[in-house]
Amino acid sequence: MRANLSALRYPGERSTLVGTLLLVGVILLISAAPTLLLLPLAVGLTLAFSYSRTREHHQQLLRNALAVTPASAAGVDALVQDCRGRLGAEAVQVFAVRSRQLNAYTFGLQAPRVVVLYSALFERMDADELRFIIGHELGHVVLGHTWLNTLVGGMAGLPTSFGGAVLLTLALRGWSRACEYSADRAGLAACGSLNKATSALVKLVSAGRSPQELERALRAVEAEDDSLLNVLAESLSTHPMIVRRIEQMRRFAASPEFQRMAG
Repeated sequence: MRANLSALRYPGERSTLVGTLLLVGVILLISAAPTLLLLPLAVGLTLAFSYSRTREHHQQLLRNALAVTPASAAGVDALVQDCRGRLGAEAVQVFAVRSRQLNAYTFGLQAPRVVVLYSALFERMDADELRFIIGHELGHVVLGHTWLNTLVGGMAGLPTSFGGAVLLTLALRGWSRACEYSADRAGLAACGSLNKATSALVKLVSAGRSPQELERALRAVEAEDDSLLNVLAESLSTHPMIVRRIEQMRRFAASPEFQRMAG
């Protein structure tokens, strides 16, 4: 069954984005007319610069990375197509980059968007965990995060006071964290297993390979608390704490929306 996009979106994502845009408007009004006049120019320059950088990065991937196709990597391509079918995602270009890091990311201002998978993922993740990783990245695509991030980021770069710049940065990172919750929902919908989604997240932050090491890493993640230091660190990050991401996935897995998808 194809995932319901409205159910995938974390409830706080849109409200956080609206709040960020309203904050931009308030700061622009406070900053007076010159900044308002710069808004179209700043956003236009940001989009033009991002488009140029995106094309450059895409060309670099074509030269140095493996394009995932049925001929070059049939198994990985089959996982991508399966995830696309479950999420109703548009066609994307997928590249595998040789790296010892566990990472994946998505970019692109126009179709086809690009998903980049680091080669270490294929060594450390099983098929369902890879479905979560791929589904997470496709979630950013189907929910429009790739171009919205560029647009809102351009607004955040407008010249303003130091205090205004700090507020905009914090608001934008709060929205980015909400987007990660939404993308995790997409990853969970793609793999269909809360246990596999959780183990994939834990593996991303753990060097452990054996089941015992993974279990220790999971206990360490779940021991994260809401101490002031952790809360401050999270407020400056584009990603939520892993323990919060796992908790949000658990809530979504227990929701009627997910049960309808799984059924």
